[in-house]
Amino acid sequence: MFNTALRIVNNKFEAEDIMQNSFLAAFTKLESFSGTVSFGAWLKKIVINNSLSALKKNRKIEIVSLEKVSTSKMIEDTDNDVSLDVSVILGKISQLKDSYRIALTLHLIEGYDYKEIAQILDTSYENSRTCVSRAKNKLRKLLHNNE
Repeated sequence: MFNTALRIVNNKFEAEDIMQNSFLAAFTKLESFSGTVSFGAWLKKIVINNSLSALKKNRKIEIVSLEKVSTSKMIEDTDNDVSLDVSVILGKISQLKDSYRIALTLHLIEGYDYKEIAQILDTSYENSRTCVSRAKNKLRKLLHNNE
């Protein structure tokens, strides 16, 4: 849960606070746990929501409407046989701007699909796909410059 919060807020101390507040919230609201999903999934959702709330509160997250963005330079995913150290990849992800880092973390690391990301970030399905795609492209560029 700490790693989830850390990847979203990109600050160790803030992630610790979020994790602690999330556990406290989960246990004080335990009666609202319906059991339709695992406790871990329910707790992770609380951590993600608290992390996003912290970013919005600090005005660190910027969500741009799809209508305001040109998609002509979007590059489709390509399979590259590049082997990199996980710590290098995570380091490059942490260098991405907040909206890209969050979308990429939710998609690649946490395993959420575009629809779920759209719901979490309160944006459209198309915006979530565009954001993830651009985040992947930016990450590729950062990793390529690292070589």
